[in-house]
Amino acid sequence: MENSAPEKTARSTVDLVADCVHCGFCLPACPTYRSWGNEADSPRGRIDLIKGVEEGSLLLDAATARHFDACLGCMACVSACPSGVRYDTLIERTRARVESEVGRSIGDRLFRSLIFSIFPYPKRLRAVSLLLFLTEVVGLRNLLGRLQAGRLLPPRLRELATLAPTLRREDLGAEVPAFIAAQGEYRGRVALIAGCVQRVFFPRVNAATARVLSAEGYDVVTASGQGCCGALSLHGGYPEQARAFARALLDRVRPENDGSARYDAIVINAAGCGSTLKDYGTILADDPAYAERARDFAGRVRDVSEFLAGIQARTPRRALPIRAAYHDACHLAHAQGIREEPRQILRSIPGLELVEIPAGDECCGSAGVYNLLQPESAREIGERKVNAVLSVEPQLLVSANPGCTLHLRSLLAERGVDLPAAHPIEVLDATISGTELFSR
Repeated sequence: MENSAPEKTARSTVDLVADCVHCGFCLPACPTYRSWGNEADSPRGRIDLIKGVEEGSLLLDAATARHFDACLGCMACVSACPSGVRYDTLIERTRARVESEVGRSIGDRLFRSLIFSIFPYPKRLRAVSLLLFLTEVVGLRNLLGRLQAGRLLPPRLRELATLAPTLRREDLGAEVPAFIAAQGEYRGRVALIAGCVQRVFFPRVNAATARVLSAEGYDVVTASGQGCCGALSLHGGYPEQARAFARALLDRVRPENDGSARYDAIVINAAGCGSTLKDYGTILADDPAYAERARDFAGRVRDVSEFLAGIQARTPRRALPIRAAYHDACHLAHAQGIREEPRQILRSIPGLELVEIPAGDECCGSAGVYNLLQPESAREIGERKVNAVLSVEPQLLVSANPGCTLHLRSLLAERGVDLPAAHPIEVLDATISGTELFSR
């Protein structure tokens, strides 16, 4: 199996900008251009802005930065570009410049500080999840909902409150065991990356991942003390924080830590995390203490659907008669080029009817923490996606990224639609182990 993530480049920003021939193929692929029809809020327009900043003919100020802030980083333009322009690299570098050079309002700084001091830290996020659970137990959340108290909050805080999932008691503090032995004939040994949001809000996805891998003959090692992979920081314009997270994770997830010589693969089940993990070789390329280890690590990273599609399945599948719609997470389809593998897994399930969502690989508006930072734009984009989902009348929505699932479920709930959502690995696990699919 080859790593599906396109390798980032070390070329200069000026050279990368020069690759754009202004053909316009990116325009219809860009969610914000579709929303507003503004050239400055298209990939081509943003590349022109980057060029102006690099040449010194344009000031990188708040007015310019807002066009970069409005970008989802969904990478649909990378898939659409016939010239191979590395917009992903350009927007990451530009956002880092914005965060270091552009002054933001006090409110903006405080809100960004709140997000980046909680979401990348599983222990802190778990404390928040406990508070959310307590508000449900005492009925406070339902009361506030009936009173529509959220309407009194500023848009960003209202979106933060709306996205909070309904938690189950058994999920609080749930962790995958440090080691799960292979069942049946031994095929290899894999490391599982637990994630942050996935671990806290969707622990059953990790549990399902471990069960399926074990059933397929793999020892599953989940290193204790794992922190964030750095994805949110990298995409948010904080590369140094991302590098610090990457080093810490590399120190935790080492085969010698659990007495083995190597891992056959390092498995991840969250799309945004996977694209960053596969880029560790570039992120830490200039760190002599970590560069070689980061390259080896990145070369072994596999999305769980990518890994399972690359081996011969040997576990029997029970019939699951359900009509399921699969949503392509941007950092799986566009950033990693993984489209067919999740569908292959779903099609292997007897009785499951897989239906395609119109424009299924268009962003849902979640985009990491974009829906928190740009709630109005995220909602407009998300409504288009929800309309597309409902048009195929599914009984189950399948998504391979926790942020997408939270965002879409929130928008569906606002319409009074209780559509169950699951990760592809949960659906597969249900057919193998008999675990019941559940609604969030």
